[in-house]
Amino acid sequence: MNFSKKIVYKNIACLFSCAIFFILTSCEEDLTKNKGSKSKNFPSQIINNANIVQRDSGFVVLKAKAPIIEKYELIDSPYVVARKGIDIEFFDKKKPKIPGRITAKYARIFEYKKFYEAKGDVRIKTNEGQRFAMQSIFWDQKKNRIYTKDTVYVTMEDGSTLVGANGMTAKDDFSEYTFYNNSGDFSSKRLSENKKTTP
Repeated sequence: MNFSKKIVYKNIACLFSCAIFFILTSCEEDLTKNKGSKSKNFPSQIINNANIVQRDSGFVVLKAKAPIIEKYELIDSPYVVARKGIDIEFFDKKKPKIPGRITAKYARIFEYKKFYEAKGDVRIKTNEGQRFAMQSIFWDQKKNRIYTKDTVYVTMEDGSTLVGANGMTAKDDFSEYTFYNNSGDFSSKRLSENKKTTP
């Protein structure tokens, strides 16, 4: 009688310890799975009242200011976000003392790709005094091109205006641009000087 009880107790103890082992093993597996699937898409750096200066061979090509900058560096395509707006000055070697300017309510910058995206009341002023207004714009700095599919409102320094209803593409120094489905009161002389438009 006592012998059978001891066997039963030993069996129960063995089963109990096996159960604990499997529970702990499965918990460890779950923990490793959770760690592996954890999102890395969180800011590695947060900069308040940011001032960014970008140089090319010593020449300042860009200055940017933003209330807050978040850097996402732990992902495959790192980027920088300015969620509360950005103010960018861009400089041309031909007119280094008169910068152009881009302002927007939101911006995202892919530093390695040198690709910029701006959204929300985007305003651009060139160093020649031309003003552009649209809701979003993309700037591929490697290709020296900017483009948008939004309606673009343009005011020249002489007051003439143009609306590109289906967006535009342009060189990033605005020496050449193409509007799509445009209308306005640009003088034909001004357009023929150095600008290109597509009806």
